[in-house]
Amino acid sequence: MEHRKRFKTIILTLALIVGLTGAGFGVSQAVRQSNGTVSSEPVISQPIMVPATFSDLAEKVRPGVVNIQVVKKIKNIGLNPRNFQGFPFGGQDPFGDFFGPFSQGNPPRGFEQKGIGSGVVISRNGYILTNNHVVEEADQIKVKLSNGNEYKGKVVGRDPKTDLALLKIEGVSDLHPLNLGNSEDLKVGNWVVAVGSPFGLEQTVTAGIVSAKGRVIGSGPYDNFIQTDASINPGNSGGPLINMRGEVVGINTAIVAQGQGIGFAIPINMAKDIAGQLQNKGHVTRGWLGVTIQEVTPDLAKSFGLKEKKGALVAQVSPGSPAEKAGIEQGDIILEFDGKKISEANDLPRIVASTPIGKSIDLKLSREGKVMDRSIKVGEMNEKAETARTSSPQPSLGITVQNLTPEIARDLGLKKSGGVVVTQVESGSPAAEAGIQTGDVIREVNRKPVKNADDFLEKIEKIKGQENVLFFIQRGENRLFAAVKPN
Repeated sequence: MEHRKRFKTIILTLALIVGLTGAGFGVSQAVRQSNGTVSSEPVISQPIMVPATFSDLAEKVRPGVVNIQVVKKIKNIGLNPRNFQGFPFGGQDPFGDFFGPFSQGNPPRGFEQKGIGSGVVISRNGYILTNNHVVEEADQIKVKLSNGNEYKGKVVGRDPKTDLALLKIEGVSDLHPLNLGNSEDLKVGNWVVAVGSPFGLEQTVTAGIVSAKGRVIGSGPYDNFIQTDASINPGNSGGPLINMRGEVVGINTAIVAQGQGIGFAIPINMAKDIAGQLQNKGHVTRGWLGVTIQEVTPDLAKSFGLKEKKGALVAQVSPGSPAEKAGIEQGDIILEFDGKKISEANDLPRIVASTPIGKSIDLKLSREGKVMDRSIKVGEMNEKAETARTSSPQPSLGITVQNLTPEIARDLGLKKSGGVVVTQVESGSPAAEAGIQTGDVIREVNRKPVKNADDFLEKIEKIKGQENVLFFIQRGENRLFAAVKPN
């Protein structure tokens, strides 16, 4: 009897705790124009009540989530290894795009390939936010509302680099747009809810927590994903990740194909900016510096006179670019951009891309151990230019080299000879562990140009006893710095 009383007490205590979590809080609500479109005006705080249970939250948000069905007509197709389940219209990636079920194998000529995704209503008059991979290359798009009504969807604009797309359905004026929250306010451990159509099961609601923020999964240059363990599956793509205030904090986008309960969502703050540009212009314009950057490893930090691993190392500056005009040089480490600290190299592309074209900003950089300021006018990125291409550092030593003759340079597709080319990498050497490859060209040692193999060997002799040696390497069109720990 005593055990039963204690068990009842525990149940009552838990019930009391659950009940207390339903208290109301003030939240931010996205401003909307009279025509129903998303406004770029500052967010206005309006009080709403936090749902007492997940069922209250689900009832509130489901009218703002749609099911998206697409069809692609396959006119001419033969044996194609890209045609299998797991990637929209073929293809596969270690991070799945959970697009939805469609036919596997090699469909016959004239086959119609079908896919399923989800979307978020963001205006009363028919604007819907979803993933680019849901509607990319689709010949037909059908949007099904929570009440069962179906409409033909039209693509207003797409942005493959962030995997976002904006759709529009006509003939509506009374949709239920969801409140767009502030993803910066999210904390690891916060409860979140995912809503969508996993495997075609419309209006499915699952709950979990924010597992991590700022995840880089290699899907594009602007990776900054929210990781969640809320159950999401093929068909959830483009659906919302909701906080306990009923606000959209992310757009569900990817899953780990080999994992269970690991999903990723695009932060809504990024999505709001992209959606506004797609609505107004049908495409996205981004800021551009004209630099190739790489991560600052602990060894590189020491080589460049930094006390800690931070910033983005400039490996290359494009001729005539804003960076060159501002006096940024190869080997500079960008520490701050427009007042924002650059903790990791991946931070820079996102910040630069979202900076208005033509804006003059200040940046802080480290050059040969000295911190200095520079002013730069942000340019506009085009399809052939990247905001800041990132590349992996490639430390080297334990190698065999030879002179880079004009003939070898031509074979390697290089316009300039001089330096040495790596002809062999010893197994288990620092170079092998660091990923140095045959064909890499060493242009500099400790910021000093390498003329030929004899010059290279002389420089190597002089650096004996140093903890780190800095190499400048060319690999095809890429140029990389590498910090080496000699044996």
